[in-house]
Amino acid sequence: MQAVSSLEPAIPIALCLGGLDPSAGAGILRDALTLWEVGAYPMGIPVVETIQNGLGCGKIVAPSIPPIERLESLGPHLQGVWGVKLGLCALPLSDLRSVVALLAKFAPRCSIWDPIQAPTSGVGLHDGAGLRRMAEIILGQGAWVVCPNRPEAAAFGDLKREASPEQLAQAYLGFGAKAVWLKGGHGTGLVEDFWVDATGSTSLGVRPRLAGDRRGTGCTLASAWLGFRLRGAGDLAAARQACAWMQDRWPRAVLPGGIGRPSFAPVVP
Repeated sequence: MQAVSSLEPAIPIALCLGGLDPSAGAGILRDALTLWEVGAYPMGIPVVETIQNGLGCGKIVAPSIPPIERLESLGPHLQGVWGVKLGLCALPLSDLRSVVALLAKFAPRCSIWDPIQAPTSGVGLHDGAGLRRMAEIILGQGAWVVCPNRPEAAAFGDLKREASPEQLAQAYLGFGAKAVWLKGGHGTGLVEDFWVDATGSTSLGVRPRLAGDRRGTGCTLASAWLGFRLRGAGDLAAARQACAWMQDRWPRAVLPGGIGRPSFAPVVP
């Protein structure tokens, strides 16, 4: 009797480069949880390692294995429909340059950079000048969407947080970003995100601030965008879908071990 193949049809691959948070509240483990749920196959390469839990981050160091070696090993998988997300990064600039160049050679369908300065609680990593040095490398290779929150965009452009969306986005566009998704979750009152590109700015809609707190919201939004984008949505449509997806998931939260800030709970079939 001939065996029946159990192979599933090909699904898009989402490669995430970011922090290794052992508690999975943020970083590449949180990315993987999100991407699997939205229908993409996650792969991950740590470009920073942390001592971190639900209470905060106590240490940030460069990864113990050079990420370029891991990226080279994944090269055979990065075919067809695939995309990349870059998050918190502690690589020397020379190593970052090699990684970004190889990513461009593999030609991702879409790319998103979440320019994280530091985890919400605990030790920091980058200032605005450091992120600008990274931008010279990242945004010069390929078509990257950048998704900062207002404090990150203000630090990057040496501006006040109250600056207009166009002003906050301009520095990234000047470095070569395809578009800037300015996230409004760190403001007060109502939440409003903006999508800014060479044609101007578009509001993603005004919505009430949801009650409570969640870990890894930036990682979750950016990885959801990547998943929806790889599933066929356009750039702006994928941002709208990611916002709606997070609002839907917000009420379901978990405290692993009963401590720390709440994380997004997995959806159990």
